[in-house]
Amino acid sequence: MASSLLHCMPNPITNSSTLLADPIPHTSSYSPPRLKSNQSLPVLSRSRSRAAVSQLAAGWREIQGLNNWENLVKPLHPLLRHEIVRYGEFVAACYKAFDLDPESKRYLNCKYGKASMLESVGLLESGYEVTKYVYATAPDIGLPAIPPGPCSSNEARWIGYVAASSDSEVATLGRRDIVITFRGTVTNPEWMANLMSSLTPARLDPHDPRPEVKVEEGFLSLYTSDERSDKFGLGSCRDQLLSEISRLINKHQDEEVSITIAGHSMGSSLGLLLAYDIAELGLNGPGKIPVTVFSFGGPRVGNSGFKERCEELGVRVLRVVNVNDPITKMPGVVFNENFKRFRGGFEFPWSCSCYAHVGVELLLDFFKMHNPSCVHDLENYIGLLRGHTKSPWSHPEGPNLADRAKGFFSGGGEWRDAAVNMFNLVQSQWT
Repeated sequence: MASSLLHCMPNPITNSSTLLADPIPHTSSYSPPRLKSNQSLPVLSRSRSRAAVSQLAAGWREIQGLNNWENLVKPLHPLLRHEIVRYGEFVAACYKAFDLDPESKRYLNCKYGKASMLESVGLLESGYEVTKYVYATAPDIGLPAIPPGPCSSNEARWIGYVAASSDSEVATLGRRDIVITFRGTVTNPEWMANLMSSLTPARLDPHDPRPEVKVEEGFLSLYTSDERSDKFGLGSCRDQLLSEISRLINKHQDEEVSITIAGHSMGSSLGLLLAYDIAELGLNGPGKIPVTVFSFGGPRVGNSGFKERCEELGVRVLRVVNVNDPITKMPGVVFNENFKRFRGGFEFPWSCSCYAHVGVELLLDFFKMHNPSCVHDLENYIGLLRGHTKSPWSHPEGPNLADRAKGFFSGGGEWRDAAVNMFNLVQSQWT
């Protein structure tokens, strides 16, 4: 087949660029082209970025993690950077659309209807259509409603949405992309669920419970709890999602399909549980529709058994992490994947009870002395990737903790406010 040059896509931060090769032929024996981080692309303006996405038709499998993003993270490939930002914007839409006004008729729901939601939050030209809203019911664990915040009952709340690329966007992306996005912790019951940091067997496959695969109890409860007290209540977040994803896969069974899950904070935990669930149940089919998670500021979700099973099932996870974000170090601050083995390779008998991160890590570094809680903010994650947020601490040797501490304590009363902000962040989003 004669080679054809592809259009170019932007690097949102630098002037480096990449040229990709032939379009993907639809054959079972096809081996996708390898993207190289040292190739170059001319920079395009943001207004033309959507047209630039058309180049995914040639390399989308690698961007979705086919080879675990080998040679695409260090340095960060511009095409991958573009896609991370794009999926981050889908997650940011959850926050923009979530109604936290107690006086509103849509309180704790989405402000907009499915047909207008993406347009209302500024994603009119995303090329996706929302197909379903997703709700989660926080478990009633009988804890006081602290810290103060909206809604302390176990009523279901809007937590995200499912969308599929439109017919016109399929030609651009090279496949039908099913996107599931989740917001992070907002309401009191979600905060309380995050405090349930003990590990429990996932047991999502009724035919093979796999007791060695354990996940954080609070996240699992959010994923599987429903409104059992109301015969007209919603099913669990899990039931809603698996039903809709199965419907979309069946609808587009004659097309190439990808499943992309994106979330921030608690939402990234729900996203990883969903990805594992899809793969464990085999919903991605015998042809193995790729299942990819883009996690922003996500905590650990399960133990080493969970991590290993996700890898066996081919679940691809790219963890976008700010080195200063405490949420990404929880749970398992001490007992984690780094504590499993002693010198000489001896494995502690309680290793199965240690938390472990899943996937490939993409490290960012940003911090604001006057507002430490910014380290977990999704907009700051996206802004740094776009190049709109300056990272004063991103020198090669890493954060200068001495200088940072000096500035922290030389700011008069500001350091007290900063300490309170950071404490509130960790307390309210303990994950």
